[in-house]
Amino acid sequence: MESRTYLRNALQKKQPGLGFWCTTVYRLNRSGDGRIQLVTAAGASPIIRVPWNEEWMIKRALDAGAHGVMTPMCHTAADAQKIVQYSKYPPTGSRGYGPMFCPPMFGCKASEYDSQADDKLLVFVQIESPQGISNVEEIAKVPGLDVLFIAAHDAGKVAAIFCPNGQVAKKRLDQGFDMVSIAVDGACLAAEMERQMGFATGTTKTGDRSYS
Repeated sequence: MESRTYLRNALQKKQPGLGFWCTTVYRLNRSGDGRIQLVTAAGASPIIRVPWNEEWMIKRALDAGAHGVMTPMCHTAADAQKIVQYSKYPPTGSRGYGPMFCPPMFGCKASEYDSQADDKLLVFVQIESPQGISNVEEIAKVPGLDVLFIAAHDAGKVAAIFCPNGQVAKKRLDQGFDMVSIAVDGACLAAEMERQMGFATGTTKTGDRSYS
């Protein structure tokens, strides 16, 4: 399992790592999610942002093969404790059992996934309110929490922040953040479509790529 937890491995070694944020949980069902498989096959870690800190949402995301779950609007340490609880199997937490897609996704036996999931999967919380900022040091002390998204406080956790592009990401990394976003998929698609339109209309002459 550890050989495919790409983002966690990179963070532990303080090396560059690649994750891909998937922002919906509603389509994750008994047939899994093709995006998770594609991202994992490409050597990146699929991280699912669930809409809210509901236990069933976190379970569904993890059972679909996510390498980690990001939960929004974490205001207090109690919120963080609840999120960790939902993300871990008993006796540490209360995650229900049903990871039928996970072993092949991680290239391991079911028994290996069962024994390592609590340690190898990432738990993210988003600090995005004045209350959350004021409580961030206590939130960061919660055992089992791996990443604080937005707030940069060193309490044994990874400090992450949203960035709209690579230039802003470089600035934030230089400021000391451990994890940054480098692009938004919709913006990347729009930019590439505009670039290819330039080739088609003759306004852009170089830098094309082959899709064959």
